Amino acid sequence: MQNRNTERHVDAFGARLSVWLDQSAQDVPSEVMERLRASRMQAIAKRRILKIETATAVFANPSSATLGGGAPFSFWGRAASLLPLVALLAGLLGIGILQEDQRAQELAEVDTAILTDELPPSAYTDAGFAQFLKAASRD
Repeated sequence: MQNRNTERHVDAFGARLSVWLDQSAQDVPSEVMERLRASRMQAIAKRRILKIETATAVFANPSSATLGGGAPFSFWGRAASLLPLVALLAGLLGIGILQEDQRAQELAEVDTAILTDELPPSAYTDAGFAQFLKAASRD
């Protein structure tokens, strides 16, 4: 609620200031108004020229549009720009190696369980054993 009151006060102040500026602008002599208008026109013209020059410079030298400000990359600058790519590749390689190790450990655990079980490994390939497991899971 207080925020709305603050906004209302700011809006009211802005409205009063605008009225005061409009009234005081009428009191300015015509020669001053003419000079202000001419100065404004000159500023706008300079701004347009600056915009055109900047655009021309960017199209003439596209490397100036980069953050480097147009300076060509040195060896260390290029090496630093490749650093994120190297980090990404190292991360992907590390993830691949870790997943391989985890899978190998899981397979080793299964193999150990099969070899240390009371049943011979050939029993697991028998069709009757699969039926026995299904029946045992129902009970």
